Amino acid sequence: MSEDRPATSHERHAGRPWDESYQDGRPPWDLGRPQPAIAELAAEEGAFRGTVLDAGCGTGENALHLAAAGLSIVGIDVAETAVAQAKEKARDRGLAAEFAVGDAFRLSALNRTFDTVLDCGLFHTLDARERETYVASLASVTEPGARLHVLCFRDAGAGSGPHPVTRAEFEAPFTRETGWQIETMRDSRILARFAPDGLPAWLATIRRVSA
Repeated sequence: MSEDRPATSHERHAGRPWDESYQDGRPPWDLGRPQPAIAELAAEEGAFRGTVLDAGCGTGENALHLAAAGLSIVGIDVAETAVAQAKEKARDRGLAAEFAVGDAFRLSALNRTFDTVLDCGLFHTLDARERETYVASLASVTEPGARLHVLCFRDAGAGSGPHPVTRAEFEAPFTRETGWQIETMRDSRILARFAPDGLPAWLATIRRVSA
């Protein structure tokens, strides 16, 4: 853990920083390809536009899929090992995707704004207080009209994935007062190497509005 970044709730619970998850081989959420739900979303006309931020990009599979479709993409993650792997993949595939080590709670440090933001698997790792901080951080790098897509584990009772989120928990930080309006929330699936058929998820689109 860097001295200027406190451990997240997930890291405290796991007992190790995010980066260590990538030092022992592929973590269970790294499919070696984009999440099918994200690939399907990317195929929808207008779902992703302008400059895209992938917050918590891991080894970059989702970001690289978007880059291959011609989008301008920036991926950030706190895990240095994951970011190094994402950069290597981009070089090997000849794709113009930008990756950097970055803190999703301090996105204003990027000194730029984005038209679309993707969160695939980050939101559900945060506790309620962290989600508030994260949503404010997202607002700092988006202008009204931007869109945020979130794919996270859904609380569906037995058979749910790790850290599942109820509808109420998901909706709580996204309010007009915080600069967001949920447009759609639909049932989806997140695949993992331990769950090849997927686990229940939310796929939500949230629009940035004037606070």
